[in-house]
Amino acid sequence: MKFSITRQNLHQGLNAVSASIPAKTTLPVLSNILFEAGADGVRMSGTDLDVAVRIRVAADVEQEGRLTAPGKKLQEITRELPDQPVEVATRGDQIELRCGRAHFKLNGLPADDFPTLPEVSVEEGWTAEGAQLLSLIQHTAFAVSTEESRPVLNGVLWELRDGEMRMVATNGHRLAKMTIPAESSPQTTTQLIVPPNALQQVKRLFDAADAVRIAREGNHLGFVSNGTEVYTRLIEGTYPNYEQVIPKDNDKFATVQRKPLESAVRRVAAVASDQTHRIRLQFSEGKVQFNVLTPDLGEAHDEIEVSFSGEPITIGFNANYLLEVLRYVGTEEVKLGFKAPERAATVEPVTGPDEEALDYLCLVMPLRLVD
Repeated sequence: MKFSITRQNLHQGLNAVSASIPAKTTLPVLSNILFEAGADGVRMSGTDLDVAVRIRVAADVEQEGRLTAPGKKLQEITRELPDQPVEVATRGDQIELRCGRAHFKLNGLPADDFPTLPEVSVEEGWTAEGAQLLSLIQHTAFAVSTEESRPVLNGVLWELRDGEMRMVATNGHRLAKMTIPAESSPQTTTQLIVPPNALQQVKRLFDAADAVRIAREGNHLGFVSNGTEVYTRLIEGTYPNYEQVIPKDNDKFATVQRKPLESAVRRVAAVASDQTHRIRLQFSEGKVQFNVLTPDLGEAHDEIEVSFSGEPITIGFNANYLLEVLRYVGTEEVKLGFKAPERAATVEPVTGPDEEALDYLCLVMPLRLVD
């Protein structure tokens, strides 16, 4: 294998692929990036066996070939190279880099040792606008569970229906659900449970302006656009019926500026228990009062203005879950809905007259208040 490539292209390719390399692995070849030089340029691939990334970059290929080489080391070297063309060649299982006066030789491993990437034909799939796809991921993936007791909750539920796409994520304490209109796809009413790591790679590698081709093949899902490919193993299982936990009969509503609410929650949460992070919110006409009492630490009280309708309600929350939901709602104003102190509360964005309405809802389970 022998090719010449600009430092920028080499650095861009290594950056894209290196994030898929596992930090620790018992398989040495997984620490490597697979280089494949061909007539259409150079393809670089990396995988942790669950998520794989492949990118094609432009290069002048003199001799075609394949080899794997240490990904993180190549990334470190390329980052510091002068802005000049890089000559890359292989001798046996070694890869050589020459750039200006710099010369490096790194030991690689045979390309045949590298895991085979999934074969997913995106021609049979559907297309999603990058902006819509990234918005779905941004607004939902944060809510996945990190506990291993229920594997299906470790993924984001992605529903494809005729004319719409929806993503849902929950850990049992908070939930995020977003729906957007989408083109009709041949895979109507499909449910996929996608690992959040794969979605983070999609978010990192694709732009809002991209048209992303997506397809499923067996238990794998592929995303392809402009020479960049992301493949992931799907999580198997049946996602719980999330519609059952979303309250439909809330009769108490508060509309509030998001930033003052976040600030007040953070202030009083400083005095909350490190175990429960419990804070007490008391909503009544025109205001919400915050109270925290932690016997071995102290107490905190605060108050901000809100627009509130309904009977007054006192409800407890884990401050961390409430803050997390508020951070991802994204609008300047939010609407909170309640039914009773022991029932889930909803948080929705309030869009202005010139903004596009969002079909987005978050849910936060309350904490039992102890007097």
